Amino acid sequence: MSTYVDALIGFVQANAAWAPAIFLAFTFFKSLAFVSLVVPTWFVVALGGLVGASGLDFWPIWGAMSVGAGLGDWVSYWIGDRVKGRAWSIWPMSRYPELVMRGERFFRRWGAMSVVLCRFFSPLRATVPLLCGVFEMPWLRFQIANWLSAPLWAFAVLAPGTFLATWFR
Repeated sequence: MSTYVDALIGFVQANAAWAPAIFLAFTFFKSLAFVSLVVPTWFVVALGGLVGASGLDFWPIWGAMSVGAGLGDWVSYWIGDRVKGRAWSIWPMSRYPELVMRGERFFRRWGAMSVVLCRFFSPLRATVPLLCGVFEMPWLRFQIANWLSAPLWAFAVLAPGTFLATWFR
């Protein structure tokens, strides 16, 4: 197993210039409505360990993840704004109405703060930005909450693995 890990770390070090772009793309897709349900957050934490073990600079990766998360939620909001009432008939919302109702209750109770809080709680993470668009949260209010919370989330999921791996290196 150590051989595989060493090979992976070597590959990351050899392609370090691509790391911010790859992390941006990964977190963009991780933040899109419904796609987020497929990619577990622990995987992002594990990638943080790879950053630390490879000796990559934390801050450019963190910045790229912040941008990717913010853009992904922005697109989810936009989708919700476009589909409005039709959202309930689209998979997976049509298949999991109880999840949608939980997300709606959460959104109605917390408003713009739901955008911040949902980043840290799956599966609400995948649905709340979409619901913000469906239920017509003002665009500016959503964007402020979105862009303030994206760097917090990126730090919270990237830092533990990065700093632990750096410490053990």
